[in-house]
Amino acid sequence: MNWQLILTAMLPEHLLLVGMLAILGLEIRSGRPRDGFGLAVLFTTAAALAAFWLYATGFTGAPFLHHFSVGPVTSLPKAVLLALAIPVLLISRDDFAETPYYTLVLASLYGACLIISSDSFPTLFLGIEIMSLPVYALVLLGLLRAQSTEAALKYLVLGGAATATLLMGIAFLYGWSGSLAIAAFPYALASTDPLALAGVALVTAALFLKAAVVPFHAWAPDAYEGASAPVTAYMATIIKAGVLLAALRVFGTMPVVAPVAGLIAVLPLLSMAWGNLAAIRQTSFRRMIAYSSIAHAGYLFYALLGDGRGRWEAIVFYLIAYGLMNVLAFAALPRGADDERQDRLDALKGLYYRRPFAAIMIAIAMLSLAGLPPLPGFAAKFLVFKNVLAAGYTAYAVAGLVASYLGLYFYLRVIQYMFMAEQDPAAARGTPRRLAVLASVLCLVPAVLLMFFPGWLIDRL
Repeated sequence: MNWQLILTAMLPEHLLLVGMLAILGLEIRSGRPRDGFGLAVLFTTAAALAAFWLYATGFTGAPFLHHFSVGPVTSLPKAVLLALAIPVLLISRDDFAETPYYTLVLASLYGACLIISSDSFPTLFLGIEIMSLPVYALVLLGLLRAQSTEAALKYLVLGGAATATLLMGIAFLYGWSGSLAIAAFPYALASTDPLALAGVALVTAALFLKAAVVPFHAWAPDAYEGASAPVTAYMATIIKAGVLLAALRVFGTMPVVAPVAGLIAVLPLLSMAWGNLAAIRQTSFRRMIAYSSIAHAGYLFYALLGDGRGRWEAIVFYLIAYGLMNVLAFAALPRGADDERQDRLDALKGLYYRRPFAAIMIAIAMLSLAGLPPLPGFAAKFLVFKNVLAAGYTAYAVAGLVASYLGLYFYLRVIQYMFMAEQDPAAARGTPRRLAVLASVLCLVPAVLLMFFPGWLIDRL
């Protein structure tokens, strides 16, 4: 066994593991609760830099042959995912000071990194579970509302259903191919064997459930609303990205053909339409973001209809643009002692007049999530629908564009509340939190660069 190869190829994962051990070790040694914030940010940043270094140097290796491999195609998404986690950790400082939160976040990030490099279904399954299990606890950890317990339980039960569905799908594929390699999945896509198609359908359904695609979305609104704002931001960005990167790993570059193409097209289309329509009626900001996330899951899975290189570019670019804007919205969002009251959209009324920076940041995030030019969300949606059109699915592309327009209303309503409505006397006041401002800047700067130079990133994907 080549230990040097293992150490180098898994450097981001090792740094996250060392970070977890350091946070827990310091608490055990001191014998009292410790604040793990500093170590969590330090080791997450180090892991992100390590992943980017592996990408920049073009490092390629397979420390565990047929199970785990590393290359530029895997290192860049890892760097992006870990970089997005840094502002999430920064906005967590005021809500969580205890060690368990930061240990759980690092553990979840470890699983997300494992997903991206997985070459076999056992490794993929371990990555998904390691990423997901800590989040069940994170939803409950804040316990800011009475419904947090119910939200965590619903997320756990439906997450368990997704796990069972995924395992059954893997079993069917193994029975058909005799292999646990992920590389067998693209061949199952083109097969007419009922066993292979059943495996494909079950694995796809499990990914839909994890990503909250209609009709497997019931857990998302309650979990997003019941969790604290930093945890909701983490679920809407890192968890969503991890699931989509798992789908990208599974589907590979093989074209999607009927009848699987119908499954990939119809349910994400329903997700776009229902997510945008349901978001219109929401009075909770986090619940609105949940339905927005359901719609965006539809856009992301739509990209799988295109060819291999096109789907890679579309999904990774979309995840970067979508993740930056989601975290920016939560970083700028004012928060007060009464979590339930401050989560109401009414609390944003007149925000521009008391916190202009926060209002402008949230407005940028909303306009980008709506897909309006010249913000990066427009380029992200353009790549998705361009990919679908190039694959010959013109009718689906037109239907998806129509569904995307449904989301304009609720995004613009948030802006109307902040800039055109009278101030709410019960809204959160006080000075902006310094770490939240830093997190906002960390999201805004790359978003502005993507707005002016989207081709620079696309050329490197």
